[in-house]
Amino acid sequence: MTPASEEPPTLQRPAVGRRAVLGAAAAAAAAPTLLGPLRTAAAETPHRPPRALPGGGDLGPNVLVFDPATPGIQAKLDEVFHQQEKAQFDQGRYALLFKPGNYHGLNAQLGFYTSIAGLGLSPDDTTINGDVTVDAGWFNGNATQNFWRSAENLALVPANGTNRWAVAQAAPFRRMHVRGGLNLAPAGDGWASGGYLADCRIDGTVEPRSQQQWYSRDSAVGGWSNGVWNMVFSGVEGAPAQTFPTPPYTVLDTTPASREKPFLHLHGDEYRVFLPELRTAARGVTWGNGTPRGTALPLSRFYVAKPGVSAATLNQALAQGLHLLFTPGIYRLDRPLQVTAPNTVVLGLGYATLIPDNGVTALKTADVDGIRLAGLLIDAGPVNSATLLEIGPPGASADHAANPTTVQDVFVRIGGAGPGKATTSMVINSRHTLVDHTWVWRADHGDGVGWETNRADYGIRVNGDDVLATGLFVEHFNKHDVQWYGQRGRTVFLQNEKAYDAPNQAAVQDGNVKGYAAYKVADSVTTHEAWGLGSYCYYNVDPGIVQHHGFAAPNTPGVKFHDLLVVSLGGKGQYERVINDSGAPTSGGSTTPSTVVAYP
Repeated sequence: MTPASEEPPTLQRPAVGRRAVLGAAAAAAAAPTLLGPLRTAAAETPHRPPRALPGGGDLGPNVLVFDPATPGIQAKLDEVFHQQEKAQFDQGRYALLFKPGNYHGLNAQLGFYTSIAGLGLSPDDTTINGDVTVDAGWFNGNATQNFWRSAENLALVPANGTNRWAVAQAAPFRRMHVRGGLNLAPAGDGWASGGYLADCRIDGTVEPRSQQQWYSRDSAVGGWSNGVWNMVFSGVEGAPAQTFPTPPYTVLDTTPASREKPFLHLHGDEYRVFLPELRTAARGVTWGNGTPRGTALPLSRFYVAKPGVSAATLNQALAQGLHLLFTPGIYRLDRPLQVTAPNTVVLGLGYATLIPDNGVTALKTADVDGIRLAGLLIDAGPVNSATLLEIGPPGASADHAANPTTVQDVFVRIGGAGPGKATTSMVINSRHTLVDHTWVWRADHGDGVGWETNRADYGIRVNGDDVLATGLFVEHFNKHDVQWYGQRGRTVFLQNEKAYDAPNQAAVQDGNVKGYAAYKVADSVTTHEAWGLGSYCYYNVDPGIVQHHGFAAPNTPGVKFHDLLVVSLGGKGQYERVINDSGAPTSGGSTTPSTVVAYP
């Protein structure tokens, strides 16, 4: 990790170590609670007789709903921000919802576990004449730990013409209309490492500045000013031309398939959840020409969960055909949530967090059509779980091309908030699953962190055929970060770091290969394609560790890779090759990537 004395990066060449200076500031506790503690109802009796469960209900104390006439909006926004600004591993969770209308003179600064969203069908239904800001003053201008916050479904007219969104992982910018520019770096151009943007229209120029990597999907931009290591675009009107590696732009004219994340909106005084339709060869925003295409479900068809509810009750609701809406908070599970009905929606607000106890899996789905999982954080518990999230059972084989399961803004964390272990974080068995933006993270800092303390061998394992991933962020696993066994898989964008804390070369030896590849396609796979993948190493315990390659795959014409890079951060470890035995080694203390434009 970068010593505190080093200077911030230039626009073209970031300083080494994304999460530098992990001192007291990184682990700082939140400010005293201003809004009151999370409401934790007593756990429900698990053995009571089954009863019919109602749908709908209020959204709980940590969902704050505003309309243009609400007094003191700025003061309330500031109150939430001051509580959450440094609360990286605290338990506060908040959703800030704005009813349609015009709001003036606001600056909504977002801290940890805070989501802001409009309640219209279109972003332009809810306009903030002001800013939705993420900056890094809490961490001395370093934005590489600005995780777990989001903005959705709003129009912004920035006060100075440009909105600042300086984020790292798990911080989506979705369905936003910025009537001006968008700056992705913190004030002073300190370190930044994100990020993800989808279904957005940015009228002005997007300025990544010091942002090291970024993925933009199905959007429209007025311009794009620079790139550092890895900028990937699919289906983006106004995207720059394909120029990888200089500048490092990977550009797909369309996204092979996409279906936007479900979102809460108001129909009159009634809350509904809108479900955007599936698009193939997608390009541009979904909401630009009137009412978006899709269906809406009334909240009466949801079981609205509050912290303290039992897993038995949640499964009872699912068995009765209700969808689940998790209000902000922490949910402990003594058994897996079983999502078995086709087209079930499980939606979290404000980074609702599921923690499995006693080594169980947090959530499992059946091999059925159209399940939508969105807006959840899954935290590993202290007892090792074999898996944390399973999409489809082992051996799933049904065709879901017309109506796939989608996994969107579902984030997984092992350690950091406390000891946690999981052998494999996310397993995808169902065919045609769309994984759209996930950060699967074995923590490199925080509480409960150590090579064996938060042991997690594998991040994502894909067994199902025809799976598409758009926006993978997978980091620090003890072995492979991504394993791909299914046929005809596709990935658009990967950001990866190998585990910082490997104690020695032997600990990361994969048979005869030095180091576990970040992204490994199994030898049995005959068709696979991926675009815009980056892997970085920063072996700070033993800087002499050698990683043979970032990517491993069978050398066959049906397996194709485009625009790959590996980076050694400050010379802490070295890559000998980029993919298999191809590509130049990284050298010395340079952070200059080694690249491969096409493989084979």
